[in-house]
Amino acid sequence: MKKLPPLTRHEMAIMETVWKYGPSTVRDIQDAFPEKDRPAYTTVQTTVYRLEAKKVLRRTTKVGKAHLFEALVTRKAAQHRLIDDLLALFGGRTQPVMSHLIETGRLTLDDVKEAEQALRILAKKKE
Repeated sequence: MKKLPPLTRHEMAIMETVWKYGPSTVRDIQDAFPEKDRPAYTTVQTTVYRLEAKKVLRRTTKVGKAHLFEALVTRKAAQHRLIDDLLALFGGRTQPVMSHLIETGRLTLDDVKEAEQALRILAKKKE
């Protein structure tokens, strides 16, 4: 697959809906937003069309007058892109991010144990 294009916060919110519920219409996506923060239908429609142009979503079938859109990229791929972009802001250094996670209490001992296990598996693969 080609390199995943950057996604805005709003685009990621739309993608989260499609990842959670599967193929969705523009109306389905709009309705998934909390009522008080719900964007206009045309805003969601425009964003969906942009995601289609970025080849992140695609039209699958038509239900009545509405098209169903499905994800062409996984949540994991999109998250990896965001993390890579974040680390690029720090020159590729992970330490400032890790320090922040620790200082804010967002990094738990369970998270550290999972990371240690993943590092052990990675080290074994490299042997």
